[in-house]
Amino acid sequence: MVKAMPEHNENRPTLKTIAEITGLSLSTVSLSLRDGSNLKQTTRDKVAQAAAQIGYVPNRAGVRLRTGRTNVLALVLSTDVKNLDFTRILIKGIGAQIHGSKFHLNVVPEFDHSDPIEAVKYILDNRSADGVILTHTSARDPRVQLLIDANFPFVSHGRTEFYSEHPYHDFNAEKFVELAVNRLVAKGRKHLLLAAVDNGTTNFANTVNGFNRAVANAGVIGDVVENSELLVDTEDTRAFGRQLGTQISSTDKNTHSGIDAVICNNELTAIAIIGALQESALQIGQHYDLICKQTTDILPLLYPKLDTVAEDLFSTGQELAELLINCIDGSPVKDLQTLHAPIPQWRDGLVSQET
Repeated sequence: MVKAMPEHNENRPTLKTIAEITGLSLSTVSLSLRDGSNLKQTTRDKVAQAAAQIGYVPNRAGVRLRTGRTNVLALVLSTDVKNLDFTRILIKGIGAQIHGSKFHLNVVPEFDHSDPIEAVKYILDNRSADGVILTHTSARDPRVQLLIDANFPFVSHGRTEFYSEHPYHDFNAEKFVELAVNRLVAKGRKHLLLAAVDNGTTNFANTVNGFNRAVANAGVIGDVVENSELLVDTEDTRAFGRQLGTQISSTDKNTHSGIDAVICNNELTAIAIIGALQESALQIGQHYDLICKQTTDILPLLYPKLDTVAEDLFSTGQELAELLINCIDGSPVKDLQTLHAPIPQWRDGLVSQET
């Protein structure tokens, strides 16, 4: 049973405070809060209850002096994020995974895009975290190279092309476009366009390569928007959508000589294109079909019958945090490389048989 907190202690709660409340030794309390895997569960529960009761927060400076650890995970986050609500959902997932653990999360924005390693170099120079989560990873990402060279724990959201293996969690972009292509072909579409935002990541390259393979296997025509500048912002994308509307309107329904389906990897891109096509009186499911990668609830809210393939960013955040903690604890790299399975959301009552 946990005793009441001593009235004379008006200072910040310490390990000694918890020891007085629980009647346990200082060394037992300290061990329980650090890890305590060798202690009885009842002892660990007693310590955790007392710590929560008095609002005990570990002194990070003291922890660092004793263990060399900060108990901090750093999320290096690009400020150039075009995905709707990406940051909030990802952080929420990371927070849920580390809740109740010894770890805290610091978000380190990448403001200076002219120096891609600045944020990571600051963390390494100051040892301000025990490990790093990278987002928007490119094929030859200099941040990854820096962390590999420093032998510093990290996990990347996205794969790379480095010879040295490292921890990562990535959305299975190849499977996403395969699902989308097969779905559109099943609907009778013959000429598909991939309108994917090129954010310089490996994921974009995987999306394009996967699309080219999928249309070749399906025996249909596939085009890719080669000028990425057309999809940079909403107004440019709407202008592109109006041009696309002209092509769709002139499509020969017998020969399928024109584009009759679109695949997008970004919700803002899809919304802008659909809006432009609506201005041309072109309707989804009638004049064309569109499938988009979904990371929020905005698309089904606006277009309830629109097919999407979802990525659960909340679980992505959880997975990244778990992989990083396991990396810090010394797990083998081969056990720290995972892919996020796309989730087909076909909204006409048909259930995808593909996984």
